[in-house]
Amino acid sequence: MYFAAVLLLLFVLPTASVLAEKLVFQSAAGWMPLVGRWFVFWAVGVRLFMAGVMQVARPDFTSQRIFEIKDPTVFGIVREVGFGNLAMGTIGLASLIYTGWVVPAAVAGGLYYGLAGVGHHVRGGGNFLERTAMISDYLIFALLAAFVAWSLL
Repeated sequence: MYFAAVLLLLFVLPTASVLAEKLVFQSAAGWMPLVGRWFVFWAVGVRLFMAGVMQVARPDFTSQRIFEIKDPTVFGIVREVGFGNLAMGTIGLASLIYTGWVVPAAVAGGLYYGLAGVGHHVRGGGNFLERTAMISDYLIFALLAAFVAWSLL
């Protein structure tokens, strides 16, 4: 389920949204603004918001299933990370309405994904779920970094 959610939210749904807006709805926007809009909405907005909800409501999933930490005393720290994910996710979701927020959300979300990827890497990649998180974090970081770089040109 986790792998499918990551695949859908970070790659399938944003790609489908870009293609639908450009090809089906004949958007006059260029490809990169559409990539920024939809990857920020899905990868930063929906994905991080959902992760935040899960980390606040069920911190055991993140601590036990991803990091393999069985000690419930870490739940408070996981919840704190969840609050940050809720905040970033909210900005990513709102960027669909407030288009001026797309680049700042891409910067914040991209940095988070990049640093989280490094964190997973330093730990050695861990189990399948952590490796999934690490690889997807790096890929989304690269995509968001490319969008931010393009937007600064």
